[in-house]
Amino acid sequence: MARTPRIGILTGGGDVPGLNSVIKSVVYRATELGYEVCGLRRGWESLTHMKPGPELDSDYIVPLDRINTRAIDRTGGTWLHTSRTNARKMKAGRTPAHIGPDRLKQLEVKEGLYDFTPVVLENIEKLSLDYLVPIGGDDTLSFSQVLADKGVKLVAVPKTMDNDVQGTEYCIGFSTAISRAKDAINRQRTTLGSHERIGVFRIFGRDAGFTALYTAYVTSCRCLIPEYEFDLDHLVELAVEDKKNNPSKYAVVIAAEGAMWKGGQLQEWGTADAFGHKHKANIAEVLATEIANRSGQETLASELTYDLRSGDPDAVDSMVGITFANVAMNLIANGVSGRMVAIRGGKYSHSPLPDPNQGPRSIDVATMYNTERYRPIYTDRMGLPLLLGIPVPEDPSLLKK
Repeated sequence: MARTPRIGILTGGGDVPGLNSVIKSVVYRATELGYEVCGLRRGWESLTHMKPGPELDSDYIVPLDRINTRAIDRTGGTWLHTSRTNARKMKAGRTPAHIGPDRLKQLEVKEGLYDFTPVVLENIEKLSLDYLVPIGGDDTLSFSQVLADKGVKLVAVPKTMDNDVQGTEYCIGFSTAISRAKDAINRQRTTLGSHERIGVFRIFGRDAGFTALYTAYVTSCRCLIPEYEFDLDHLVELAVEDKKNNPSKYAVVIAAEGAMWKGGQLQEWGTADAFGHKHKANIAEVLATEIANRSGQETLASELTYDLRSGDPDAVDSMVGITFANVAMNLIANGVSGRMVAIRGGKYSHSPLPDPNQGPRSIDVATMYNTERYRPIYTDRMGLPLLLGIPVPEDPSLLKK
C-alpha cells in the first residue's frame, strides 16, 4: 500500500500574530486532501538539531491534526515556536551535541562555522516529508531557496511586521502591527498633551519603513523611514511647529528603527544573530535627546516594537493567514513547488521565492512619502491597490498559462 503523503510546516524568525491561523488552516485543508502534517518546532532548528533514532524527537517534531490545532488560531505567537537559525552558518557552540567531531569537520565551511544543509536534507528524508511549508521573512525564506535548489518541494508563506518581503504586497503580521501602534500612540497622546511634550515613537523597520509610514498614515503624524535620510534641523522645526499649532501643545514623530538623518550614525551593539543582525541604538531615545537639545522643548521617547507582535491577530491578519494557507495547499495539491504565496496587484497569487541578493522590498519614496513634510502622501491614490504602494506586477510566467 502507498503511504500517506506528508507535509512539514515550520515558523522561523520573529513571531507575529496570524501564524497560528496559517498552521491550523494548512492542517485542516491538508487532511481534507489526504495528507499528514508534521509540525517542525523552533523553525529550521528542528531540522538541524533533531536527534537520530527510530522514534520522533518530540522536542522538535509534533504530529498535527484537527484536534490539537482546533483552537490555536485564537491566540498570537506561534504554536510551533520559532528560532533565528541559519542552517548554512551554524556557529561553533550552537551545533547539536549528537553531531560528532568527524561529521562537524565535514560540515565546516571555515573555522568555527558550519553548513548544516546536508543534515537538513537527511532529516527531511528521515521524516518522509513530501512537501515543506516554511513561514517566515527574508531570512527564513532565503534558506527555502537553498532547499528548493536541492530538489526539496516546498511552498512558502511570507510573514513580517515590516511588510518588506520581495514579491508580495502583504505579509502576515503587518495589519496587526499598525493597529497596535495606532492604539498605543493614540493612548499616549493624553500624557503628551498633559505635559506638553514632543513624543518620539520607535517602531519596527530596520531596512524598510512600511510599518512607520502606514502608522503615520492612520495617526496623522510625522514619520521617518530608512529609505530617506532626513534633515535633523528641519525635523526639529516641524516638531516645534506641530506643537505650537496643536491646541493641546504636543507633537508626535514616528521613527522606523532604521531611520537616520543626513550625516548621522547609530551605534550597533550586542552579538549578531544567525543572519548577521546586531541591535541598533534606540533611534527614539537619540532623536528625543537631539530635539530637546536643539529646541529646548521637553521630549519623551517611547518604544513600540515588541508590543506590536504580541497578542492575537486582528481580522485582516486572520483572514490573510487562513487564505494564504489555502492557496499554499492548492499549489501543493497541483504539484507546484519552489513558490511563495503572495498578494500581487491586490490579488491572491504566488511568486518566486525571494532572492536574497535583491534585499528587502522598500518604499517608493517618490509616490508614497512627502520628503518636505516627513509625512505619507495622501493624494492621487486613485487606481492604487488597497495598501497604496506601487503594486507588485503579476509574475510573467503565470500570465503565459
